[in-house]
This record gives sequence, structure tokens and C-alpha cells, in this order.
Amino acid sequence: MTESPAPDAFAAMPELFTWEFASDPYPAYAWLREHAPVHRTTLPSGVEAWLVTRYADARQALADPRLSKNPDHHAEPTHAKGKTGIPGERKAELMTHLLNIDPPDHTRLRRLVSKAFTPRTVAEFAPRVQELTDDLIDRFAAKGEADLIHDFAFPLPIYAICDLLGVPREDQDDFRDWAGMMIRHGGGPRGGVARSVKKMRGYLAELIHRKRSDPGDDLISGLIRASDHGEHLTENEAAAMAFILLFAGFETTVNLIGNGTYALLHHPEQRERLQHSLAAGERGLLETGVEELLRFDGPVELATWRFATEPLSIGGQGIAAGDPVLVVLAAADRDPARFEEPDTLDLSRRDNQHLGYGHGIHYCLGAPLARLEGQTALATLLTRLPDLRLAQDPADLRWRGGLIMRGLRTLPVEFTPRQTG
Repeated sequence: MTESPAPDAFAAMPELFTWEFASDPYPAYAWLREHAPVHRTTLPSGVEAWLVTRYADARQALADPRLSKNPDHHAEPTHAKGKTGIPGERKAELMTHLLNIDPPDHTRLRRLVSKAFTPRTVAEFAPRVQELTDDLIDRFAAKGEADLIHDFAFPLPIYAICDLLGVPREDQDDFRDWAGMMIRHGGGPRGGVARSVKKMRGYLAELIHRKRSDPGDDLISGLIRASDHGEHLTENEAAAMAFILLFAGFETTVNLIGNGTYALLHHPEQRERLQHSLAAGERGLLETGVEELLRFDGPVELATWRFATEPLSIGGQGIAAGDPVLVVLAAADRDPARFEEPDTLDLSRRDNQHLGYGHGIHYCLGAPLARLEGQTALATLLTRLPDLRLAQDPADLRWRGGLIMRGLRTLPVEFTPRQTG
């Protein structure tokens, strides 16, 4: 069994989930790894959950079938009712998606969409991602300044996932607005997110109806065809699938690009290494570099909710049936028991089996697309705007509140203006 920390050790425990913590959670996570690696805490929402912070325990928990993704397994008290998922998804009948279900339904639904995210399919989408990237940079390159979150990191994955889903170009700005509401309110009132979810649900129902009579070569049409050919995909399942692919598929990439760019600007020697590599036409450092950025300050701080279906033990700590468990990916990926010099950014790191996209059957389906977008965005930024620099004191940057994701609110930069076209 894990030894309980002495009372005086808890007196020194850093405060969790404050705005100061959000700016740099890594010292607090280091304390938890050493003193309370599987720690029960009360979250800002009032829900009590276990935080798992060591790499070995995290990897085990992510693949443990006794930890269900289904919120129905939560032995939740009245005050915690409905606070463990995406706000509004239950009312909007969008619960039956990959983040909320277990096998065999998870296996069935994942199989239906997995072919849209194979490395080969994603590679075929690469020219479109490059086109979107260049177009967005063109819009601010001549200004000599930009907010890389609002002007670049945010719209790029939104437009990309909309194209894959089959959302018409004339409707994509609506999706951008709804997604923006989700990000802006992610750490605040749940009502703002719930309203965006409701609007998105209404639009998806209409879009599914339209594509049933006029299908295209896109993911939503593919889901409809699968349903029509006996795969037993309900309309709610199709809408929930489209919703979670959009919801999970854009913010992770927003944060990958934003956090990754900030880390490179904060570590100029690493950025220069990457720029020299790109100038020489080499891609190896870009590929290992994006993996290192995912490990060092990744887009997903905590893995999404899991619930114990029976009494179990993690790291020697007993977990009761019905208890929520949150695997802290950000802590696991800085564990010195697994990574040499974990607090050092090394773009050429080879032994890098990070957990940034999870592990086990719930490993992120869209990881190949996110990697493509991250590599394309960073390579193009550093090549086209080689003197990119922060336009604000790093101490003044603000990180979005919220539990699962980790990302900057803004990332103001300056550079030498460049003409386009």
C-alpha cells in the first residue's frame, strides 16, 4: 500500500486549480508525484476525484477496463450531478460518443470512423492543411503582429475538421463561433458552453438530414452510409460522433500549436535548431520535436473522466466503486522515473513514449491529423516568419481555466512584416 504523507507534508501541499496554478502546474504536480501520487481532491466544480500523477500508474489506469468511461458508473452525490462531462451534452442527446462509452459500443463506433484518420487518409489531406495554414498566415503577415491563438491556432483546426466532416464552407464560421464559445467559457459558467452545444446539436441534426438525401465524400456522409448498410448507427449516435470529433478535434490542436509555439519562443536555442533543420530540408527534428512539445507542455492536462466499476487499487491506493479517476497526463509526462531530465525541452528526444494522446483503447483517434496540423503549422510559421518573437512579458500571459485542457488565452507576437501574394 502507498504510505500516507505525514501531516506536516500536507501542510506544504501546493494549492491546486487556482489561476496561479494554471500558469505553471508542474511544480504542484511534482509535489503530488513525490508525496501523494494517487490523491483524492475536491475539484472546483465540487466533485471529488482521484488524481493519478505517476507515469507507470497513469499508463496502467488508462488501459484498465475496470475504469469505465460511462458516467452512469459515477456514484455521484446530488451536488455533483451532471458536472463530470461536457456541459449540455446530456440535454442535447449527445452523450453516446467515444469519450462516454465502453466496449462493445465503443469498439463498434470507433471502427466506423477510424478509416478517416489512418496515416494514409491523413496524408492525402496534407495539401488542404498546408493551404489553410498559408491562407491564415497571409491574413496577418503584412501587419507585423498577430495574436497567434485567435488569428492562427484557433481557426486552422476548426476549418480542417469542418472540411473532413463535410460542413459546407458557408457554414464553417458558425462552427468557429460555437467553438469559440466553448473555449472562452471552458473554465467559467457552464451555461455558455451548453448554449453552444445546443446550437451545434440543432445544426448537426439538420446537416445529417440534408446529407442523407444528398451525400458527399465526407465523414458525416460516411456515417450515414454505414447506418444505412446495417451498422445500426442511430441519428443521435451520428450527431454525437460528429460533435465529439469537432469538440475533441479542434481544441487539442489549438493548444498544441499555441503551447508549442510558446515553448519554442521561450527556448530560443531549441527554436533555432528547428529552423536550421527546416532550412536544410530535413523533417526529422520537426517530427521528434512535435512529440517533445506534446510531452513537455501538452494540450490535454488531464485525461477525460473515468469511473471505477468495482473496488480496485492504483499505485497501492484503494479506489472505491463509483469513484471518479482523473489521470494527470501533464504530471505523468514529467515523471523523472520515466523521462531523463523531464523538465528540459529537447526536440531531439528519442525515448519519448509520452501519454499526450492517451493510451489503450481510448487512444486519441485524431492523433495523426493533430500531428499533421501541428507539424505543418509550426514549420510554416518558423519558415515564413523567422524572427517571430513574443510581444508580451511571459508573466502577463494568461492560461484558460478549465479542468481537462491546457492552453493559452492569447499569444501576442511580433515579426518583420512580409508581403504576400
